[in-house]
Amino acid sequence: MGIERILASQKGKECYELPSETKGKAKKNRRRQKKMSPVQRLYEICKKVFSEFRPGIVPPSDDIQRIKSVLDGMTEVDVGLSPNMPYFKRKANDQLPKITYLHIYYCDKFSIGIFCLPPSGVIPLHNHPGMTVFSKLLFGTMHIKAYDWAGDASSDVNTPGVRLAKVKVDSDFTAPCNTSVLYPADGGNMHCFTALTPCAVLDVLCPPYSNPDGRHCAYYLDFPFSSFADSVDGSSVPDEERECYAWLQERENPEDLTVGAPYNGPKIVEK
Repeated sequence: MGIERILASQKGKECYELPSETKGKAKKNRRRQKKMSPVQRLYEICKKVFSEFRPGIVPPSDDIQRIKSVLDGMTEVDVGLSPNMPYFKRKANDQLPKITYLHIYYCDKFSIGIFCLPPSGVIPLHNHPGMTVFSKLLFGTMHIKAYDWAGDASSDVNTPGVRLAKVKVDSDFTAPCNTSVLYPADGGNMHCFTALTPCAVLDVLCPPYSNPDGRHCAYYLDFPFSSFADSVDGSSVPDEERECYAWLQERENPEDLTVGAPYNGPKIVEK
């Protein structure tokens, strides 16, 4: 890959013929890349990028872009899904549509999986402690609201368990769109997904949730800034910016939020 760029830049200069053995290996690698499924390619890159990383450590920007470049080009076809599958249909008697999770890969360094949401399906506001997360909307239209914790003002409120957060994202997204990336302390570490149409979201988590390691998934209720205006010194937040802030209070984990189902798309071959 680097060799081809070097040779291309040497146009008009002296070029050196590559040994036949080297050329053979290069051709073999190119053929392998062409045959490799996008899911396998994603796994291979994640395995290289995340092999040495620990919780709270953000991979270098070049590695972030390598993963994004694979995810950005992926669609539901690459994972064996289509919008007419039962996962994406809402039952008439459902008050709260079930969300299906398809497990693709898991290790202590990273995990890959897909959330399948029927219309009006909601993944409540939740966090990703010490994690870097890639989310790729494979198809559909989804509203995403995401927050990052605000600064010292979070300790001003008198209500236990309530902290101030700043809105990072509050928009509708329609596939095809670029992969979103959130970080341990930036990018919208706490987010909520609401399906406006049938949706599928491919997630890569580094590292994955782990209760023994203190990375449990916490869920939150969000309240407008004005909700605690009488019990907080809001002087640090100008009036014109208060709509960009909210108070988050941890809640009990919702029951029966998702159901698991087998992943039947292209398989990952571990090496």
